[in-house]
Amino acid sequence: MTLPFRDINVQAASDCYIFTSPSSPNAPALTIDRPTGDIRLSDAALLAGRRVSRVSSIAGILGVIQLRLDKYVIIITKAQPIGRLKGHMVYKVISTDLLPCRERQIHDPDEDKFLALVKGFIKSGPMYFSYSVDLTNSFQRQSQHDPSLPLWQRTDDRFFWNRFVQSDFINFRTQGGKGQPAPQPGIDPYILPVIFGTFEIHPTTFKSTPLTIALISRRSRHRGGTRYFTRGLDEEGHAANYNETEQVVILNDRGTPMGGFAGSGDMQSGKLGGSDGKELQVLSYVQTRGSVPAYWAEINNIKYTPKIQIKSVEAALPAAKLHFDEQIRIYGDNYLVNLVNQKGREMRVKQAYEQVVEALVTSPKEGRQADQLTDEKFHTIEQGGPKRSDFDRLHYIYFDYHAETKGMQMHRAQLLIDKMHEALLKQQYFRAVDMPASHIDGRLEVRNLQTSVVRTNCMDCLDRTNVVQSMLARWTLDRMFIDLGLMARGTRFADEDPAFEFMYRNMWADNADTVSNAYAGTGAMKTDVTRTGKRTKRGALQDGNVAITRYCRNNFLDGPRQDAFDLFLGAYQPANSNIGASLIFADRRPVLIQAVPYVAAFSLFCVFVGLFTTRAPGSAVWPMRLFMLFWTFVAAFCLHFIINNGMLYVNWPKLNPRPWATEGYHDTITKVVRKDKILGPLVARHERGLSTARYINAEEGKKRIE
Repeated sequence: MTLPFRDINVQAASDCYIFTSPSSPNAPALTIDRPTGDIRLSDAALLAGRRVSRVSSIAGILGVIQLRLDKYVIIITKAQPIGRLKGHMVYKVISTDLLPCRERQIHDPDEDKFLALVKGFIKSGPMYFSYSVDLTNSFQRQSQHDPSLPLWQRTDDRFFWNRFVQSDFINFRTQGGKGQPAPQPGIDPYILPVIFGTFEIHPTTFKSTPLTIALISRRSRHRGGTRYFTRGLDEEGHAANYNETEQVVILNDRGTPMGGFAGSGDMQSGKLGGSDGKELQVLSYVQTRGSVPAYWAEINNIKYTPKIQIKSVEAALPAAKLHFDEQIRIYGDNYLVNLVNQKGREMRVKQAYEQVVEALVTSPKEGRQADQLTDEKFHTIEQGGPKRSDFDRLHYIYFDYHAETKGMQMHRAQLLIDKMHEALLKQQYFRAVDMPASHIDGRLEVRNLQTSVVRTNCMDCLDRTNVVQSMLARWTLDRMFIDLGLMARGTRFADEDPAFEFMYRNMWADNADTVSNAYAGTGAMKTDVTRTGKRTKRGALQDGNVAITRYCRNNFLDGPRQDAFDLFLGAYQPANSNIGASLIFADRRPVLIQAVPYVAAFSLFCVFVGLFTTRAPGSAVWPMRLFMLFWTFVAAFCLHFIINNGMLYVNWPKLNPRPWATEGYHDTITKVVRKDKILGPLVARHERGLSTARYINAEEGKKRIE
């Protein structure tokens, strides 16, 4: 079994970067040529006498990324140990550095912007890795894999977050390179898989029984992006904001202390030895979340509630089939819990989801249940006859979360768990044992498998989804503890151990915040329910603050964030772009359009100056009043213009412009030119107003998407 190197030295020479492992002196050295970025393996002994300008120790290589002018090697300069899982140390990426293949004499504005996007994205992203255990796969999938394969070859491609920036290494591994045309397994230890999301490990006790509980959320690298710029499915069936969340309980874990750099175990693996002769038990429960599986979008226009656009269900069916085919192949039966509102703007999204399920399931059988609060408390769709296809393993369950929990009645969300009781019993959870005599590459002895998965969604797959997922995990943890003999049947761990309950609630609330920050740019709403078990007025006020922050970020700050996702994940590749120099990040709106917010701000400033300026004795009143009236009118006109033409003031992604953004921009500009009596004629005459150059980036992005 080939594991990634735990210790790597990087030597910077004028013509190459050389990577070696001091603990594996016989292993080949990885050489990245400068300025070409070509990769090769060399004998480390032959390179020992080379003249180098700098030598440093790093934790690993995140990958190599090609920007517009140069290639950069992304190295992990600092990693923080966060705990051991089944004896294996897990690390969080703390700091990174980018090594350029060329020494640039002058600065290029676009290249500098690309670098800033990549650095900011890596710095803000919670990324985790291990040298000895596959973090991309659940324990159930790990138990089914060949442990003799190199670590990166065992990964789940969906959650191999740095897969794109590792492409050069992987291509060299499978195809070779210049002078080394055959496959090159010697590079395997340099390929380090990383996940993006949540990884919390808590060595703790429950009723005096030592155990380790962990919560892992893995975000999919496919269709990655921000809240309003990535919704629904893409053509390959990948859902926006798709996350797999695994709750793990380990009894008799090996070496729960943090230990040193290598602990007291093997230097290469980082795994600690024995568990005092006791049988190590692993229990895990997996859930998923993902955007409503249809073609839909929310179009920002700086209004609080964006306009929803939904394409026909027939157009989305091929993508939905690909999505659910993968879901069923990996997880088995899928229980599709939909939490969007049945009334108002969200109703169309709910209807689109139900039409997709009805089109996939054979002879769909619908069921509706009403109560005093709503006409549609539950809505279920199942196959109504004999199973004819894998899609008959889809079980749709709609629950009107907001209607049922209205008025801070959060306990009523338990109705969903009661509704799914039989399905949850049948679903089970993964359970396996690892005997003390097992070697590091030994497989777990499986005792029980999880046979299905709950796929939960709301509009954002954040706040409502977080609450429901934590409730499902809580119900399953009660069942685990009962099956382990730690609790009597019919009891709840919340009543048995208050300290454990407090830790558990905060662990799930922290997970909610992490997932929400990655997608929406803020912490989650409704975390007071997760942390305390009830809705509070303080929590409601905090949600108001989160809502305002989300509005500002999603309208005015998320464009660059989306560009960073597209750049790091490979959705946009600068080297393959046909856009000319200095056009990528340029603001191509007419100058008059750009100036309106500044004029509005200056007008408001003048109004405040007028309000707080003391009139000199004996001076006339009317000049100041006219001054204030004039600037009040100017401010009102500007604000009215901005609100009515919000599409022009959203901070859109510039690397991969969304088709609806391009169309909306055209329509809004046309409306301004034709209907606005003050700015319209000026914009139409402006040299940049309707020029072809202004649309180059938008049209190029549209072609790439199509």
